[in-house]
Amino acid sequence: MAGDGRGGVGRRVHELRLLRGHTLRELGRRAAVSPSMLSRIETGERGPSAQVVAALARALGVTVSVLHGQPYIEQLRRDQLDRLISPLGTALDNWGIPPEDEDPVPRGLPLLGSDVAQVRRLRTDSAYAALAELLPGLLGELSHATMVHGSGGDGERAHWLQAEAALGVFSVAYKFGYMDLARLALSRMAMAAARSGDPRQVAAERVKRAQLSADGPAMEQGLRLVRQGLRDLDDDGTPETRAVRGGLILKGVQMHGLLGRGDEANAWLDEARGLARELGETNHYTFVFGPTNTEQHAMAAAGDRDEHGEAVAIGERVRLPDGYPAARAGAYWIDRARSLALVARPEDALGALQEARRVSPQQARYHPTTHATVGVLLRARPSVPERLRTFAQWSGG
Repeated sequence: MAGDGRGGVGRRVHELRLLRGHTLRELGRRAAVSPSMLSRIETGERGPSAQVVAALARALGVTVSVLHGQPYIEQLRRDQLDRLISPLGTALDNWGIPPEDEDPVPRGLPLLGSDVAQVRRLRTDSAYAALAELLPGLLGELSHATMVHGSGGDGERAHWLQAEAALGVFSVAYKFGYMDLARLALSRMAMAAARSGDPRQVAAERVKRAQLSADGPAMEQGLRLVRQGLRDLDDDGTPETRAVRGGLILKGVQMHGLLGRGDEANAWLDEARGLARELGETNHYTFVFGPTNTEQHAMAAAGDRDEHGEAVAIGERVRLPDGYPAARAGAYWIDRARSLALVARPEDALGALQEARRVSPQQARYHPTTHATVGVLLRARPSVPERLRTFAQWSGG
């Protein structure tokens, strides 16, 4: 199965190491990983932590997604989701092209705003297929609307809606592993955000661009984006602005963790916790920020550092609020499952994966951590229990 290390990250590290002409010792030196650990990763005897995968990606000059084998093309084809990707790219390519005379006049901004609100709901619920179906036509209409309304208040509103729709494309592309499309979506979002009259929209784009940096070799650049976002977005005391700033801080926690800077990650985490206590649970712009999401990041950061006992302890203290967004709930169960698997609690880990599937099925099916955790569970058993076999077949893990 694909969860086996030789069919997953380990095999791809091995192939890229040979392609680059590195010995085990040389790649280990570049990635700060011992040659013996690197050998076990390549042969599938050990699953690498997120921090090690990020270090290996930087050393090999590729993205983390490449090492995970994303996008999962065959799986997307089986689900008939691959057909949704091309129209999204075409819609972004047509961005800003003037309409033909015979093209219909776009609907009014209130109706377009209702569709964008649906984009936000679908994104929050991890309903990526429905989101990808809605977006191409909406993007075309919004592009036309920005030309109709020009500058002024209505023009800013049209660009604000356009930025939100582009963010929807980013969400689909990123979750399905199409990183070039995700980058194109963010470049379009940046254009619209700059004309939206809303500095929070600009900051939201910076967070997502930093998120892409965490996928590749330029993680330091991503941290600079986070710092720039915090400098540019003044704390005006409103919950919306403070939630966006909280999202920037949590992105800094993640990136410091992936870079192996535990002290810096903890300092940023303390700042996020203080802000979360003041704000409570919020859901503004792209950010589900508050005490729950902050502890989720603490759990994930501990797991990224391979400190899975700590991650499990943090996860057991978290109580997801009623109505918690499906995307964040799914991420919680996926991260919790990873650490449970790595502290030898396979039944609990599988239970967490099944809960992730229940609350956010498309996210769970296409998340690389799901695949990696399934691989850990498969390697840990001389024989595969039926429950695990069924889940592995469903997830492609």
